[in-house]
Amino acid sequence: MQLPDVEVLTQELAQKVKPHLTTNSALVGIHTGGVWLAQALHTKLGADIPLGMLDISFYRDDFSKEGLHPEVKPSDMPFDVTGRDVILVDDVLYTGRTVRAAINELFDYGRPASVQLVVLVDRGGRELPFSAQFVGFSLPLEEGQNIQLMQDEHGKLTLELKEVVASTS
Repeated sequence: MQLPDVEVLTQELAQKVKPHLTTNSALVGIHTGGVWLAQALHTKLGADIPLGMLDISFYRDDFSKEGLHPEVKPSDMPFDVTGRDVILVDDVLYTGRTVRAAINELFDYGRPASVQLVVLVDRGGRELPFSAQFVGFSLPLEEGQNIQLMQDEHGKLTLELKEVVASTS
């Protein structure tokens, strides 16, 4: 399957988001792929808006699950969240659990005026009632398939479709 070019998708997302930016807007990427995408959008938007990042590891409802050993990175919110129109950025929207965790953490920093969600890929399969206001593309995947945003040593972003082997535990 031929996956879309991330550079093209990012440019299209920037064009969708730009009319919704105000002087009160801030971009917040979710670690890891959402941060990469937020950085790319921030550059393409050319806007003078704050950029933050969240590592939602401790906010995940599956954090204590056996075998889950996340590499936790510090969150960085170099602006006051209270009253901001936050544009939350993630690479892939699937169950909605990552978005729920990100919103929980975001509210620990303050109460935003609004939160809009930008995702590169909506793969379907929601378990929680979240949807993105801005989507690069939708690609419904079967169980056992996964799509990941990858970044090479030069900063180039690509998408990879992977088959996931189910565990027998």
